[in-house]
Amino acid sequence: MNISPSKLNTFLMFKLPAAYFTGVRTKSLDDTTCVVTVKHRWINQNPFNSMFWAVQGMAAELTTGALVMTKIKGSGKKISMLVANNNATFTKKATGRITFTCKEGHKIDDAIAKTIKTGEGQTVWLSANGINSDGVEVSSFNFEWTLKVKS
Repeated sequence: MNISPSKLNTFLMFKLPAAYFTGVRTKSLDDTTCVVTVKHRWINQNPFNSMFWAVQGMAAELTTGALVMTKIKGSGKKISMLVANNNATFTKKATGRITFTCKEGHKIDDAIAKTIKTGEGQTVWLSANGINSDGVEVSSFNFEWTLKVKS
């Protein structure tokens, strides 16, 4: 079974309902890029009438995590994945529809190849930037993913 945007959105509904009910949705996924959107609504706002930082974080993490899951599935190996570290920068109030994009699938290929070859855990930093409908960056997230072949 291939990983697709619709399958990821169904997965969210059953396994990560907080992300689903706050409006996080996968729009596209290919070998190098994942795009996830979330719209500012009452359910995901903070007291300052903008999107709560954690909702942005869920959308940003999904862009990177979906790419990692896709690459692991494509490797044919059983590989564990876990976020070991993350950081974020917020530059503008997040209102309207925010689109998060990660275009770093190539980095995951290298980490998976190394963990398969050596059997040792590998880490890879992936970034996802949140852009509003005016094309202005509102936030930038970085996630350090650890990958290791399961024994």
